[in-house]
Amino acid sequence: MGPGLLLTGAIAFAAIHLGEFGWLQAHGISPLTLAIVLGMGIGNTVYPRMAATAGAGVGFSKANLLRLGIVLYGLRLTFQDIGAVGWTGVAIDAAVLCSTFGLACFLGTRVFGLDRQTAMLIGAGSSICGAAAVMAAAPVVRGRAEQVMVAVATVVVFGTLAIFLYPALYRLDAQYGLVGLSPTAYGVFAGSTIHEVAQVVAAGRAVGEQAADTAVIAKMVRVMMLAPFLILLSAWLSRADAKNAGGADPGRGRIVVPWFALGFVAVVGLHSLALLPAAVVTHAIAVDTVLLAMAMAGLGLTTHVSAIRKAGFRPLALAAVLFAWLVGGGLAINLGMGALLARP
Repeated sequence: MGPGLLLTGAIAFAAIHLGEFGWLQAHGISPLTLAIVLGMGIGNTVYPRMAATAGAGVGFSKANLLRLGIVLYGLRLTFQDIGAVGWTGVAIDAAVLCSTFGLACFLGTRVFGLDRQTAMLIGAGSSICGAAAVMAAAPVVRGRAEQVMVAVATVVVFGTLAIFLYPALYRLDAQYGLVGLSPTAYGVFAGSTIHEVAQVVAAGRAVGEQAADTAVIAKMVRVMMLAPFLILLSAWLSRADAKNAGGADPGRGRIVVPWFALGFVAVVGLHSLALLPAAVVTHAIAVDTVLLAMAMAGLGLTTHVSAIRKAGFRPLALAAVLFAWLVGGGLAINLGMGALLARP
């Protein structure tokens, strides 16, 4: 166990410190993304020779530490965040989440011929909060390491593209008056449709502080939907498995509620009460970043490039269609719900 934990810890340490470079922060490249990349680099070179001794610790990192990291992620949120964007922002986030994930499941399996796990993981990453959502959904859908890595890769590709595309669209709109997005409306649009939190921050700051603040709040409300999403997904998959089994195995349709999803909600609630000292919250968030980076490092270490190549073009094509929907359909949802719910 020890050698593997030391290895993922060293990768996480390097990723966190590399993530402090200004250029990487400006381009929305988070320590979690760096941890995956570093892990893949080592995993496809020297790690196979040490897998026998480090495998247990690496497996512990990408499974157990991930779940604990998701729980502590709740310290970044409060229920008061909902009030900051209002019920309109919550409705927009929910509509974007449901429509994007539904499209991923339908198009992924029916049009692109992907397996259910890969389609759902790509959908989770696109519709909620990027790599963290992919990793959180993986135990629920029983995704394999290579499926998880493919989904994470799509988040990195299209989330990075969003950092440059969204500010350009805002400036284009400001120049020609196409839809008349205010900095606040742009922030809600970016927060409700861009993949990763770090990418949302980068795209928001490119427009201004007001846009960045609104974007982060809208994104955090979207992140808060991770727990109910996982619970509903588990219930849906359990019913589908029971139906496919034809009643032959009564235990197969049992709903398994992810304990870390409930823990996540509990921690959000605790943080909302403002009972914890600010210093404790700050240190706990730092610990959480380390835990999640170690989990990402473990994923990277156990993912082989050959598995990603084997997945082919179809996962990237699905992610591209979902990205187009997030930009076009997400903007339509923002404008439509904003106009509808703003009425007296």
